[in-house]
Amino acid sequence: MGKKRVTYIIIIYSLCGLLWFGCSEHSGRFTVKGIVTGVDNQMVYLENVGLGSVETIDSTKLNGSGEFTFKVKRSQYPDFYRLRMKNQFINFAVDSTETISFIADYKTFATSYQVEGSESCSRIKEITLAQLDANQAINRIRKDYESNLISDSLYRAQTLEAIENYKDVARNYIYGKPMSTESYFALFQQIDGLLFFDPYDRGDSRAYGAVATSYNHLYPESPRAKHLYNLTLQALKVLRSQRPVDWNNIETKEIDFFDVELPDIRGEKIKLSEVAKNKIVVVNFMACQTEWAQELNALLQRVDSAYRDKGVEIYQISLDSDVHLWKNTVSNLRWTCVRDPQTVYSQVAAMYNVKQLPALFLLNRQGMLVKRIENLDRLMQDIALVL
Repeated sequence: MGKKRVTYIIIIYSLCGLLWFGCSEHSGRFTVKGIVTGVDNQMVYLENVGLGSVETIDSTKLNGSGEFTFKVKRSQYPDFYRLRMKNQFINFAVDSTETISFIADYKTFATSYQVEGSESCSRIKEITLAQLDANQAINRIRKDYESNLISDSLYRAQTLEAIENYKDVARNYIYGKPMSTESYFALFQQIDGLLFFDPYDRGDSRAYGAVATSYNHLYPESPRAKHLYNLTLQALKVLRSQRPVDWNNIETKEIDFFDVELPDIRGEKIKLSEVAKNKIVVVNFMACQTEWAQELNALLQRVDSAYRDKGVEIYQISLDSDVHLWKNTVSNLRWTCVRDPQTVYSQVAAMYNVKQLPALFLLNRQGMLVKRIENLDRLMQDIALVL
């Protein structure tokens, strides 16, 4: 009887150990599976969308039935992923979910898919569709403007309306459930490389504060939580430092260009009018987050090398939302680099009637705005003519 009892205890403990091991192994991984119709032998990729990069973590070829399965090691904190087929993407997030299933047709892979196993992923789909709607609307508005079908004021009003339509959808998730992956996802969606929600805008800063506070409370050691919290604190510091302006006490004088005073990477405010004294100045609005930024800076390097000794200066205004990326990009550039914390809502860009990036202007030695650069290939010749 004693022997049997010991044997039973050993068996029970062994089974418990196996069950624990199985549960432990299961909880350490998640499964992404699905079916894609309308295509044969196509590759599907699973990618991790990190803070500053996208990494392919697995890939497989669809089988004869269009099925695919990925089993992936779970991150310590909620994380973001996407399924990619050629240039189409399905964005999703993984928190405590064990299995996420997708059903899609290849032709409408990124927009008309079905997702099961995660309510957060269903909401991310809704946010993605709202972001795509905004992008399509703004592209349509831009084409109308470039074809002279609408005025400057109507172009700006319709663009802001399209942006606001996205933000209305996003706010439902951000304020309804700020600790969720969908709220974080909604906060960081972009248009033309710039964020819909500007952390330096007083209204939008509330959205950043809601998500940052929740993430910092739930995941204080998460790199995403730390990045978001630091970004929010930095933006709040800038907003609190701003004071109402008493326009009655400001000295007025006639100028030939709109003056600009913005901080450089050390936080020191640099005036365009100071840089422009007895100089020819290339004023450049740009964003380091764009794919063309490196090529543009290479062109400006050639301008700087050829004309700096002849009295030509560059005053580059960044509209980047990611201040760290901007600082890293411009830290080794010789010319004046400043950044507008209002980013896509820049009043400075509006004064210069900047509708798309990059935008370049030329000031002569008398401080007069003499040319808007329409063709970057002619930038060197345009400067030579002003010289």
